[in-house]
Amino acid sequence: MTAPLLALLDGTLADVTAPLVRADDLGVVRGDGVFDAALVRVGADGAPLVRDRQAHLDRLERSAEILHLPEPDRAGFERAIDALVAAWDFDAQPEALVRLVLTRGPESGGDPTAFALMAPLAASVVAERERGVAITLLGRGHDGDEVAAMPWLLPGAKSLSYSINMAAKRHAVRHGFDDVVFVAPSGRLLEGPTSTLVVDRGGALLTPSQDGILASITLEHLMRDAPGAGLEVAFAPLEPDDLRTADGAWLLSSGRLVAHVTSVDGEPLPRSPLDAEVRRILDV
Repeated sequence: MTAPLLALLDGTLADVTAPLVRADDLGVVRGDGVFDAALVRVGADGAPLVRDRQAHLDRLERSAEILHLPEPDRAGFERAIDALVAAWDFDAQPEALVRLVLTRGPESGGDPTAFALMAPLAASVVAERERGVAITLLGRGHDGDEVAAMPWLLPGAKSLSYSINMAAKRHAVRHGFDDVVFVAPSGRLLEGPTSTLVVDRGGALLTPSQDGILASITLEHLMRDAPGAGLEVAFAPLEPDDLRTADGAWLLSSGRLVAHVTSVDGEPLPRSPLDAEVRRILDV
């Protein structure tokens, strides 16, 4: 397995095992920071491709703005990405995830902490593209539109405060599931801890409104390119029964790209007749 690579914003590589972040960094002690992650793999022309690179940098900037962090050094992150891609062994690991990290920096004051980390895409993530995912529905404390009206809850930000999301996935795995879709108190379906839901209902591709949840770059990709294949993707108020009775469903994310939902709380879900076309649109 290829070891992770670390790059600083001046474009130099650093030892991933050497100390980089101070113990009092607010990203460590309070999760006060943002990140984004993009898939990197060899493209059709044989050259490495950072998928939706500019969109991920844009989202990093939006996340930093929501948290009132200093504006990310976009050129510096570009240099770091280039250094990582140039040093990566794509023969050994053809797919990797590059994470862009920005924290508020030391609690006592000082410059923000910023770096990029590139690591192999987990084999389990790659496998889920083919075999699909069994999901469970878990409650979340607020409706999306309520969160959107509460900026202190950081709606739309990809922050380092990911403990609840990771706890939800651990809960799912302990109970025999692969992943989660959150449900609002109103009964509306929301998002997954690290993914976006799309359902096929009679050939219509529907996804929950993104009010108060993180904008999905993979969903944007699907919405942009689906019309060229004769498909449309629309936002809709979806409830659990809309998912359970669907002709199929998928979870979309930047690393996994797409995985079809095989079951919902133990109830089997068919594989959509549109699955092959959705996968083609997303270059899976």
